[in-house]
Formats: sequence, C-alpha cells, structure tokens
Amino acid sequence: MTSEGSLAGRIALVTGAARGLGFEIAKRLAAEGASVWLNGRDEAALREAAGKIGARAVPLAFDITDDAACEAAFGKIAAGGLDILVNNVGQRDRRGFEDIGREDMKRLLDANLVAPFDLARRAARLMREGGYGRIINITSIASHIARGDAAYTASKAALDGVTRSLAAELGADGITVNAVAPGFVLTEANEQWFTEGSEISDHLQRRTSLGRWAQPHEIAGPVAFLASEAASYITGHTLFVDGGYVTHF
Repeated sequence: MTSEGSLAGRIALVTGAARGLGFEIAKRLAAEGASVWLNGRDEAALREAAGKIGARAVPLAFDITDDAACEAAFGKIAAGGLDILVNNVGQRDRRGFEDIGREDMKRLLDANLVAPFDLARRAARLMREGGYGRIINITSIASHIARGDAAYTASKAALDGVTRSLAAELGADGITVNAVAPGFVLTEANEQWFTEGSEISDHLQRRTSLGRWAQPHEIAGPVAFLASEAASYITGHTLFVDGGYVTHF
C-alpha cells in the first residue's frame, strides 16, 4: 500500500505489537497509511518490530496495567493526537479452573479487561478532540463457545460487553467501538498447537468451514477495515474471524 491507503494520515496505538497478532495488525495499519505506536513491555523487541514495519511505526514501551506508565505514555501520544486504538493484549492461564486462585484471576482481568477499558477512556478524550475515533477490541470466539478455560473466557466475554456499552456511550461523539473475535490463529505463542497432524490441526479440519487455522494477517485485514472510513456505520459489533468455527460448533 502507499501513503494513499484507507488510513492515510491516521494515528493508531496497537497494544502487544512486538510480535504475533499485534505485530501483524500494526503492520497492516501502517501499510494502509497510518502512523502506528507499537506498545509492549520489551523495548528492544518493539524497536525490532518497528524496524520491520518501517518509518510509520514508532515503539512506545509501557505496561498497560500500570496506571502511571499509561499516563506518561498518553502524555506523549496526546501531542500528535490519536484516531485508532487496538486493544490487542490478552493474557491466558491454561490451568484448570480449580488451580486458578483469586490473585491469578485478578491479574488476568487487569490485563484483559481493566487495562483495555482504561486505555479506551484515555483514547476517547483524544478522539473527541480530533473528530475521528475507532476503538477495536480483540476478543475471542472463546467467549461464545465456552468450553473450559474459564478465566480467559470470562475476561473476553466481559470485553465483548464493554465493547457494546462503550459503543452506545461514545456514538454521540462519532467514535465507533467494535470487537474482532479471532478463532484459532497460528501465532508464535500457538505454534506448538498447530503442527501438521496434531490433534488440534485435525480438529480444525473437521470443525471449521475452511478446514484450517488462520494466519495472523487474516485477522489484521478485518481490523484495518473496522479502523477505516468504510466501517463508519458499524459500532457495537463483534466480528467473528474464525473460518466458520462458531457456525459449526
């Protein structure tokens, strides 16, 4: 894409952008012409990611669960404004229900729910000032098919609820709030699950319309669409990008 892409002149913040799905989303937004702040906690990894994406990507290392760090980061962002927020960070605890204690659940909810809520609150102020706003939360099909993984499922279901409530609240300001719910995506974190001939690979062949897992760029495209003018009348919506998994479930 050239600088005349669908997001030319826009400024975006993508959390968890050093690798995996967040990196692909940031790369796609930059390819569509946006300037993109890359968030994460590992500054070296963010610099490396920015180098791969190009001049439109700027690393911004901060912990989204740290209030003071968020305040400082948004102080930097405010100087240029913000048009697009992609809440991509999502922690997971794959232990069984009885092994996850109260403090474990608090930490997971802090990263998966409280932090996105807070970042949306901070972003909305800047979006009102700039006259353009797109908030996109990365949730999961897990919140709709609930088969175990109770802590993660609860956090993503709650984020879906926040998506709808914020859409209603911020619509008057011209800010849209939507969610993208990926299915099974082949990221670095999931690579060991998706080797050819594995149980999950066989499961996806049987249970998805497309018979396979997704590549990260196949999630990034729908995010870029929701961030663009083309999606100006879509809000409060959760878009399943799952190869037809929920349809089959």
